[in-house]
Amino acid sequence: MATKIIIDSASDITKEEADKMGVILLPMQIRFEDEEYLDGYNITKLQFFEKLIENSTLPKTSQINPETFKEEFEKVVVSGDEAVVITISSKLSGTYSSAVKASAEYKDKIFVVDSLNASLGEHILFDYAYKLLKENKSAKEIAVALNSAKKRLNLLAMLDTLKYLRKGGRISALVAFAGELMSIKPVISVVNGEVKLVGKAMGSKKAGNLLNKLVTNKGIDFDMPYCVAWSGLSSDLLEKYIKDSAPLWQDHTDNIPRYAIGSTIGTHVGPNAIGVAFFEKE
Repeated sequence: MATKIIIDSASDITKEEADKMGVILLPMQIRFEDEEYLDGYNITKLQFFEKLIENSTLPKTSQINPETFKEEFEKVVVSGDEAVVITISSKLSGTYSSAVKASAEYKDKIFVVDSLNASLGEHILFDYAYKLLKENKSAKEIAVALNSAKKRLNLLAMLDTLKYLRKGGRISALVAFAGELMSIKPVISVVNGEVKLVGKAMGSKKAGNLLNKLVTNKGIDFDMPYCVAWSGLSSDLLEKYIKDSAPLWQDHTDNIPRYAIGSTIGTHVGPNAIGVAFFEKE
């Protein structure tokens, strides 16, 4: 009996990565007006941001339905295997609810974990799950470990603009307009499964300092997965951030995993965002 990992595309894991690792990746649906795409299947992250920048209205994302999950669960169980399922936060999407509903008749075979996160946060929870899988842990053991570890999971990001938070209704048009005039750069986090504004600063340099202060206050557990990420058409700003934030990493690591942010969080943060995801020290 083998253990499988099933994860949704809100994790920003690419189809190529999933196929290489033998992971089952289920895509979210993205709709730009009358055009519909399967995240990571027939639209890349680069193509997504090109469309996001070009369009005046935000795209809509759809949850993965129970039937899609059930179809995959049936394949796993019929093969005599078991699976741990990692989903985007239940407070951001109905995908977790769909997975739980679909798993009802597969007790002791399918274990569903609400990441209470998304994008690079969900990605490093998956990285931890994959590490445990390679240590021959069972699906149940992995699920228990993930539910414990996610309490220490942090995602912090510095945004280039308030524009997309305004479009998504997370801040008022007046606040966004005033912020843009003053070059305010917001810092967001995923708190208890929801995207929250946790700080703001005038200009990129001060916002970067604020981001580093928040990360430092939490403390990175370098024995667990961690990463940095960028959104948009280029990773140039991320490379500059890594250089500017050298004290965070020096004496701890020579390899900082870099990921591209995709549609689920990208819709709300827009291009040129920089994120850090990590497990805080116990």
